Amino acid sequence: MNFKNKSIISIRDMNRSEIDYIIKSAEILQDKWKNYTNSLKDRILGTLFFEPSTRTRISFETAMKRLGGMVVGFSAPEGSSLAKGENLIDTVRVVENYCDAIVLRHPLEGAARLAAKYVKIPVINAGTGAEEHPTQALLDLYTIFKEKGGIDGLNIALLGDLKYGRTIHSLTYALSNYKVKLTLVSPPLMKIREEIIEDLRNKKIEVTETSSLDAVINELDVLYVTRIQRERFADPTEYERVKGSYRIDLKILKSAKKDLIIMHPLPRLDEISQDVDATNHAVYFKQVKYGLIVRMAILLLIFGFELI
Repeated sequence: MNFKNKSIISIRDMNRSEIDYIIKSAEILQDKWKNYTNSLKDRILGTLFFEPSTRTRISFETAMKRLGGMVVGFSAPEGSSLAKGENLIDTVRVVENYCDAIVLRHPLEGAARLAAKYVKIPVINAGTGAEEHPTQALLDLYTIFKEKGGIDGLNIALLGDLKYGRTIHSLTYALSNYKVKLTLVSPPLMKIREEIIEDLRNKKIEVTETSSLDAVINELDVLYVTRIQRERFADPTEYERVKGSYRIDLKILKSAKKDLIIMHPLPRLDEISQDVDATNHAVYFKQVKYGLIVRMAILLLIFGFELI
């Protein structure tokens, strides 16, 4: 399977074989990454972050440096020519002269696909508006694969901000390639977009929507928790209506399966009690480590390395 020079824009651009190939590549790399520490020597990754980021930006930067490559870019548009009024297309057309690939985060949906249209180097979508975050979905799948031994047959709940959560949207599309049961838990105001539900139904995925975690917690194999994203609300009063809707704590976990895993793309606010961190359910910090491996695998693949 050839990912050389391919952009990673949407998880919807990939089929199950391609997703499984990345997961398998990451699994191989996890034990052998030290064999690749100089593989990307003389390669330069441009990281263009028009929105705040901690994990995704540092994860990509660390992945590139662990493979021997270099990183240039910015973590806020205020320090770039964007502050002078430069548009996105001009920015990426300039940066492609300095770099071998671009990692882009932008507040507008469609920005990564637009950028990829105007440059000849690979563009990796690191999150665009409320639309998608494909590398987060790949690391989420890898986490489930590693922690549960597979993905097919699982009952997976997505909880919290299903309306604006780009990690939720990408993960939902990714899971639609597998034989899973999806349980969508949210306040009515934060339900997932109808077109995503339609897509799931077209793929014959069993979907349950509810606002009550108590009603379903005992049936779940995976609980994927997200924060309510205040920054996405046009009306602050709507945020006030739904903030704090859910809190995962030791009390509610008494009803859960012993091998339930709890995931979170982070950052968290108060949706998971810190008491949960010490339980076997919590895998959200291991998820970060798995993310580094997956992003190392993606970089190697787009630069033409074959890991399988």
